[in-house]
Amino acid sequence: MMEPEATVSGTQDVSTFIVYAAIVLAIVGVMLGLSYVLGERKSAHSKNLPFESGIVSVGSAQFHTTIHFYLPAILFIIFDLEVVFLFAWALIVRDAGWAGFLEVTIFIVVLLVALFYLYRIGALDWRTQIQKRELKTLVGPGGVTNKKEFHL
Repeated sequence: MMEPEATVSGTQDVSTFIVYAAIVLAIVGVMLGLSYVLGERKSAHSKNLPFESGIVSVGSAQFHTTIHFYLPAILFIIFDLEVVFLFAWALIVRDAGWAGFLEVTIFIVVLLVALFYLYRIGALDWRTQIQKRELKTLVGPGGVTNKKEFHL
């Protein structure tokens, strides 16, 4: 058996949404229309050039970089995102009890194992293979590195 109040409430929610969507679309349409009507239409060669801090760009903005720069950044984002879960656990630490503590401990251990693995395979090292070879040649007796000749 359907209650009449539920039907009226559901219809009212949909009609409110439709009115809201119509108002939003009207505002967007008015803003786009006014910018088209009131905007300048002058075209110049220098208008379409990329411009940054008063300096005209030289060369292409598209260049190749190695994965060595992206990998630590991606790993940082992954491990930084895990902190959100720890903050959520910290909010309910009393309610979670020992079971929650055990789960978070396992979670942290898995993260530490993953971090240790990434360290062991060299994923956290920013140096390229050439820089690693150069570093090995600059290390003198006793493990002292000649800092004056070492440039990264």
